[in-house]
Amino acid sequence: MGYALLAGAIAAEVAGTTAMKYSEGFSRLWPSLITVAGYLLAFTLLAQTLKTLSVGTAYAIWAGIGTAAVAAIGMLFLGEAANLVKVAGIALVIAGVVVLNLGGAH
Repeated sequence: MGYALLAGAIAAEVAGTTAMKYSEGFSRLWPSLITVAGYLLAFTLLAQTLKTLSVGTAYAIWAGIGTAAVAAIGMLFLGEAANLVKVAGIALVIAGVVVLNLGGAH
């Protein structure tokens, strides 16, 4: 159950961050509301996740996968430049999360 809540927290954080791009500095109502709701839901789900998972494991997965997902969304859908260095960076973030978990973060 903890990993399902964590997946929801990641999805909410990614949605909130993506909406923030469209909020134009919180000057547009709906993207701004989606940003706030996304982060509120993300932190609520992350807090529930911490009841069953260690903070190191949960935060490493949440931050790492969220960062990689937002970077990929930027490159794939928001017109941000995609190059070998950025793709390698995303791969390294994901590898770091995996290594942390294999090394006993939990």
